[in-house]
Order: sequence, then C-alpha cells, then structure tokens
Amino acid sequence: METVIEHAVSLAQLHGGILHGLYVVNTAALTDLPMESSWEGVSQALEQEGQVALNEVEQLARDVPVEVTRIEGSPAREIVSYAEDNDVDVIVMGTHGRSGVNRLLLGSVAERVVRSSSVPVLTIRVAENREDDS
Repeated sequence: METVIEHAVSLAQLHGGILHGLYVVNTAALTDLPMESSWEGVSQALEQEGQVALNEVEQLARDVPVEVTRIEGSPAREIVSYAEDNDVDVIVMGTHGRSGVNRLLLGSVAERVVRSSSVPVLTIRVAENREDDS
C-alpha cells in the first residue's frame, strides 16, 4: 500500500492538490460470515484495519494537505461516489494484477472502479502477498 500512497502524494505535490485517503469497509462481504461470528468483533477488527491504513496515509503525506475518511458499503461504488462528490481529479488505487480464475473468483475492485468512474483512475501494481491484501 505504501507504493500507492507515495504515487498519490507525488501527484498531489506536483499539482498542489489535496490528498484524500479513503477506506471502505466492505459490508456486503460480511453477509457471508457464519452466524456464530461476532458482528461486534468483526466490526472492531475492520475499523482498526481502516484506521491503520488511514494513519499510514497521513504519515506518508508529508507536506501535502490530507483528508481521511472511513465509510461502509460496496468498495467500488463508494470509491466512485466519493470521488465524484468531492471533486477528486484522479483516483489512485492499488491492484494485485490477478488474472484468470483468481480474478474471476476474487473480483477486482480496481476494475469495477475503472469501468464505472467518470473520474480518471491510476492503478498501481502492488506486491502479491498477504500483508498487501488491503
């Protein structure tokens, strides 16, 4: 995720822009949880994960003005909606570069954003490892 943030920071610095850090808690994915799962525990874990990600954006922003927001919903839909509602010039997001069956099974938020956004989208390929699956 750090690589994606660094690209976004560079663009904001170059163009005198504001960096918007957005974390979307994918509430649609939570419907598949077993009934015995504690919603409160899952919710707290997701909120903590979101806060860690947004803290990283703030730390890496350096001298660029930054606004961070955490919302719930469908990630692709919420990213596009946020960008359009907040007059964002470009969406910068990571992609894992999955293809074939993995892409079919796991889906691609980045692809859905690219296909549905009226705002230009810059995708940055990130390393394929467990820590970068955010």
